[in-house]
Amino acid sequence: MRENELADGIVDAAFRVHRHFGPGLLESAYEACLAHELLSMGFSIEKQVALPLVYRDVKLDVGYRLDLWVERTVIIEVKAVDELHPVHMAQMLTYLKLTENKLGLIINFHSALLKNGLRRVANNL
Repeated sequence: MRENELADGIVDAAFRVHRHFGPGLLESAYEACLAHELLSMGFSIEKQVALPLVYRDVKLDVGYRLDLWVERTVIIEVKAVDELHPVHMAQMLTYLKLTENKLGLIINFHSALLKNGLRRVANNL
């Protein structure tokens, strides 16, 4: 399954979670619900994946963590904040470069309308 097909399924799952709860939960709650939805759809996911930084041939654990990694192809960053900022996009781009993945989704569940809280971040896609 290609990135765009995965992204469509992920967005559908996010809309189901948001429709059920709306804004107001903690990020960790949305992440758990989204993971449950994705698993029930048959996707392979990894949660809270440690992402080391390699500097001068040394692997450094500097605290980078992928919220959800779907099929090791699409990275999901779950947010529950008032608004997304450029630093959130930069964070995702860093994750994409470090994993050599091409597509990431930032999903801000705190948005009244989830479509306003969705951001696609592409790395050479």
